[in-house]
Amino acid sequence: MVSWTRLLVLLGVGLAVVGLTTVSAQEGVVGSWTGTLDAGTAELRIVFHIERGSDGRTATMNSPDQGATGIPVSDVAVVGDSVTLAVDRIAGAYEGVLVEDSAKIKGTWTQAGQSFPLMLTPADEADTAPPPRPQHPEPPSPYVADSVTVRNESAGLTLDGTLTRPDGDGPHTAVVLVSGSGPQDRNSEVANHRLFHVLADHLTRQGIAVLRYDERGVAASEGTFEGATSEDLAGDAAAAVRFLKGRPGIDSEAVGLLGMSEGGLVAPMVHTRFEPVDFLVLMAGPSVPGHEILVEQGARMASAQGASPSAVDTIRSMQQQIMSAVRTASDSAEVANQVRSMLNTRGLPDAQIQSQIEQMTSPWMRFFVRYDPAPTLRQVDVPVLALYGSKDLQVPPEQNAPPMRAALRSSPSDDVTVRVLDGLNHLFQPAETGLPTEYAQIETTMAPRALEAVTAWIRARTAVN
Repeated sequence: MVSWTRLLVLLGVGLAVVGLTTVSAQEGVVGSWTGTLDAGTAELRIVFHIERGSDGRTATMNSPDQGATGIPVSDVAVVGDSVTLAVDRIAGAYEGVLVEDSAKIKGTWTQAGQSFPLMLTPADEADTAPPPRPQHPEPPSPYVADSVTVRNESAGLTLDGTLTRPDGDGPHTAVVLVSGSGPQDRNSEVANHRLFHVLADHLTRQGIAVLRYDERGVAASEGTFEGATSEDLAGDAAAAVRFLKGRPGIDSEAVGLLGMSEGGLVAPMVHTRFEPVDFLVLMAGPSVPGHEILVEQGARMASAQGASPSAVDTIRSMQQQIMSAVRTASDSAEVANQVRSMLNTRGLPDAQIQSQIEQMTSPWMRFFVRYDPAPTLRQVDVPVLALYGSKDLQVPPEQNAPPMRAALRSSPSDDVTVRVLDGLNHLFQPAETGLPTEYAQIETTMAPRALEAVTAWIRARTAVN
């Protein structure tokens, strides 16, 4: 859950350029460079684009296999034949030397105390292209797609979205899509995968109208995403439900919510506290407090990346201490002081410590860490489908499926289905390790059996034509 856009495993954001001192080196580094980073459990292509600018050199960075493009470089230095690219926000750096008459840069990428050899060579277009996405819908579509706006009066903002609906007057069963954590547009794009575009296309082809929208402060929607909590986002989703219920051609008694990752936490909150719906689909939805999920997430990812059992135990212990600080501190300043004290003992770079503090003191994080979904799940009184992928490392099914089943079975709902789909990751892709570094490398955006499971369940409970 916390979507990988919040917790990028290897490459983050930010990079820059300062003085280049050697004329030959200045000219030699201009252009596009690519190399493959062997991170142990995955190989990742890295691309740097270095250009001349009026104030020196500018640069951007791509990680095609992670779906990251156009990352601005924050610091670049060239002294003699040495090239340094610093990534302060994630405490990463590339240090290399121009070799073979400036035909290659031989160097090392360092981040979070780990170093990886990285040889850069001149790049061509094929090196910078992301893997194909065969499931992405292409026009023409056998349904109607309307641009719509949704007004959240209580928050004083308007959300921009797309409503896809089957041909015909209806009334149609309809669903609002609620995305995972981090600022998401209406397509919920992760690693060049347009998750909600693929999901909406599939559902609408099966006779179900779908509303998806840019989150507040994202793309065409008003408002500010920074500082918003899951509770704030629930208010936006509730406004989308009210919009659908009043829309011509929509069956106002067959409107549901489909939440993915954090959206699976938000959807039950919408139904029980803001605006009732007729069914819920929760994909990789949390069922235990956020602090438990983040501790387990960190430990499982470290293990999948090859960390030793003792190292995993150390990571788990540190995460538990940090989560305890976030849960119990009286305010953000106290959280910052406690987290800084813990991380200073580990000898981490100042930039990495500051990045961690900013994450841990954000309103979103403080709400998520403290929020327990179970009491809300026990209030649900409509049909619920909860799906998990067996290889999900972000919302692990072993941790979340049993409590989800228990909470829903003690709820007023008499129609509860909880399933774990074998071999699928957090995005419901067929996966090997489940690590976020795989997401962009997998061509499948969402496994057909996951799409079909959702569609069949909704159709069996509503009057879909």
